[in-house]
Amino acid sequence: MQAAACALIVATAAPAALAGRSGAAPQDLGATAADATQTVSIVLKLRHADELDAYIAATVDPDSPLYHRFLSVEQFRAAFAPSRGEIRRVTDFLAANGIAVNEVYPNGLIIKATGTAAQFTQAFQAILHDYRDSDGKAFRRPARGHKVPRDLDDVILYVAGLNTQSAQFKPHSTQARAKAAGLGEARPAVVLPAGNSTATGVPGSFTTGDVANLYGVNPLYARGITGQGRTIGIATLANFYPSDAYAYWNAIGLNVSPTRITQVHVDGGGDLSANAGSGETTLDVQQSGGLAPDAKMVVYDAPNTEAGFIDVFYKAVADNTVDTLSVSWGSPELLNYEIPGVSSESLGVLVAYHQVFAEAAAQGISTFASAGDDGAYDTNSVAPYPAFSKILTVDSPASDPYVIAAGGTTIAADIQRKYGVVHVPTEQVWGWDYFNPYLIANYGNAFKDYYFSVGGGGGVSVFWPQPDYQKHTKGIRRSEPNQVWTYTDPRTGVQSYLYTVPANVKGRNLPDISLNSDPYTGYLVYSTTDGGWIAGYGGTSFASPQLNGIFALVSQAKSSRLGLLHPMLYGSRGEGWRRQPQPGTVDITAGDNWFYGGVTGYEPGAGLGTINAAALVQAIR
Repeated sequence: MQAAACALIVATAAPAALAGRSGAAPQDLGATAADATQTVSIVLKLRHADELDAYIAATVDPDSPLYHRFLSVEQFRAAFAPSRGEIRRVTDFLAANGIAVNEVYPNGLIIKATGTAAQFTQAFQAILHDYRDSDGKAFRRPARGHKVPRDLDDVILYVAGLNTQSAQFKPHSTQARAKAAGLGEARPAVVLPAGNSTATGVPGSFTTGDVANLYGVNPLYARGITGQGRTIGIATLANFYPSDAYAYWNAIGLNVSPTRITQVHVDGGGDLSANAGSGETTLDVQQSGGLAPDAKMVVYDAPNTEAGFIDVFYKAVADNTVDTLSVSWGSPELLNYEIPGVSSESLGVLVAYHQVFAEAAAQGISTFASAGDDGAYDTNSVAPYPAFSKILTVDSPASDPYVIAAGGTTIAADIQRKYGVVHVPTEQVWGWDYFNPYLIANYGNAFKDYYFSVGGGGGVSVFWPQPDYQKHTKGIRRSEPNQVWTYTDPRTGVQSYLYTVPANVKGRNLPDISLNSDPYTGYLVYSTTDGGWIAGYGGTSFASPQLNGIFALVSQAKSSRLGLLHPMLYGSRGEGWRRQPQPGTVDITAGDNWFYGGVTGYEPGAGLGTINAAALVQAIR
């Protein structure tokens, strides 16, 4: 799959004014001191990638003798990781350059190593410079990337961590109060469950009890399926207060084990603050754990850096403790294309993610990632206002074909606003353009598209080719023509060319499954770092941990890990199969994410639709 993906890259790029993910060019402070030290993660290449793909497909084919014969970490390493001799070649090379090896991950795919700037320059031609970003934060990165020595190119995929810039990835959560305040409208009020209910029934103050009501989870609870014997994993880039999760579960009437949460701080762990995104981690734990109240939980947090985001997945999968794993952070897929003046990343990062998600699938771990909150225009998540564009893009790692991409919907509701009610007649693809009639009527034509482009992420990957499970799915799209990314400097009005997205690419479509993510029909969160209770919280950051918790229940019901979920959900087990989506998926045929509208069948707005958990359990062999 990796070779096929790389063949899709046909676009070109040019230098531009938009530099760095904040939109302001970092200040180059010159060459890094030769004796300055840092720790990197050297990602090694899988062996026999095609055979691994075939093995994963067999583990989720009920007619295969390998069905649900998932691998241990040791079995995976023996079959698909570099040999011990190949790893020794790398460690000997590092030692020859004075670089110390700290650790080799149990899966044989990550080497943690520490050295000086001079040593990394000598080993990988990485000429490191110091920088200061627009927020005053110092970091370092190679001025012109790095190179793997030719005689190790068959073993080393990528050296992560030479770039130490922080806050490289965004949490996919959105609050109604932010946009409401911009219009002088009141923020949503906090409503807690009354009586013995775990649900409120109030959009904007929904709990996991409401999610259970909406998506057919209650029949599983009635059968005693509550997550017992399952372990939920959360991969995140900020630390949090576990006491916040217990406070939330207690407030909505859930009786959980007071020792159910285990924290693993990868690479020293993430920061703990509102700005760092601790509320994101908190809601991930509350939502997934609230839907599977008797499941254990392991929360892996890492620094919000290039190496941190890679290591958090490799650590979780190499531990092989969790049965399901979700992440609510990401960045636009295009930011891995080494666009001059925009990004210094590498396509090797996408392949590095893919390797670990393949390992997860081979070990039976089902993974989920939020598809983003900028509708069909994911680059807007990093573009500085008012430089928003209408370039159709998707988010990574949700775009990876081994990950369930979690999209967003708006449920049927009457949403009370300052000047009246906005009526949503049926559950629909989440896109805040449905507010346009209200905005125009009450604020004038100048406020049309005021909410652009907030909505559930979705579209077509131009890196990952269309996977087998989507090849016979009605509604799968190709990338659109005339997608040219430009940036207009708000200070000078000068427009610069950034990138042309390849047209007509037959790529991976996302999302796969969606759940209610609209803040106006959204949720309660309790987060100490954000001031306590918050209502009107949403984003696809809710959908991914909710699916994580729901499929932990499905896993318990089937007494097995589930592995790669896509073939089951799409009703396809490879070339030649022509089946309908799995019973238990509920089609969404209304709304849009600013480009892709809800239609009968699949669409890159809500994907296959939502789910009915009880029906899904009944349908799985």
